[in-house]
Amino acid sequence: MHVLLLKEPREGGSGSDPYIKELASHGHKATLIPVLSFKFVSLNVLSDKLFRPDKHGGLIFTSPRAVEAVKMCLEEHGQMEEWNSNMRDKWNAKSVYVVGKATAALVENLGLIPLGEDTGTADVLSRLIIEREDTSILPLFFPCGSIKREVLPTALKKNGVPLETLTVYQTVQHPDLEKNLKNHFTEQGVPASVAFFSPSGVKFCLETVRRLSGERLNQIKFAAIGPTTADAMIEAGLSVSCSAEKPTAEHLATGIAKALQ
Repeated sequence: MHVLLLKEPREGGSGSDPYIKELASHGHKATLIPVLSFKFVSLNVLSDKLFRPDKHGGLIFTSPRAVEAVKMCLEEHGQMEEWNSNMRDKWNAKSVYVVGKATAALVENLGLIPLGEDTGTADVLSRLIIEREDTSILPLFFPCGSIKREVLPTALKKNGVPLETLTVYQTVQHPDLEKNLKNHFTEQGVPASVAFFSPSGVKFCLETVRRLSGERLNQIKFAAIGPTTADAMIEAGLSVSCSAEKPTAEHLATGIAKALQ
């Protein structure tokens, strides 16, 4: 059956996307349509912070895009060599917290040692940080997106763990989203399942998917990459057929395959 994945191609873009691969192993054909577009901001400020690990108690990354901003920042400022020879070890002497395997893999590419890749959500990660960190530490540095959820900052603040956030990317709707969705429905018809990967994806796509599906909307099995996205779908009035146990290709494909049986 046909599955529509409302997500960006995987980081690095080489080879087949793991979500397409996993769904194929269950006998389903999947198509990706990129939903979001990103604009990096405040890279000069980010550069200053990255080279002052003595001012911070550690790092927090909750999205691949924030790690990408760090990489871009180091490359654009010609600082990669200095980072590799000296700075990353200073950060590794502290804690580098991450949510999810995709973010962890990119953090490792920067030579950093990630903690918490199995947490899966900001909520679970915040509990890990609160367990491990003392309220007397220097602020943890959290480079993030313009529409981050407040779960993690709120939990840390409530428990007295100091935090400093910096917006390093802005999330906007992909310029070709409407056109790509329309073309897809015209050529492939209404998909058996549609998977959302972020609350922003729900916000930017749902009305178009509703309009293009018409009366067949109720036949679609809607899937979520995790609880945050599932909540956004329910709030928008969608019935969620499955939510991945963990935010991985394997878990989502298993959930969708089950829903489509």
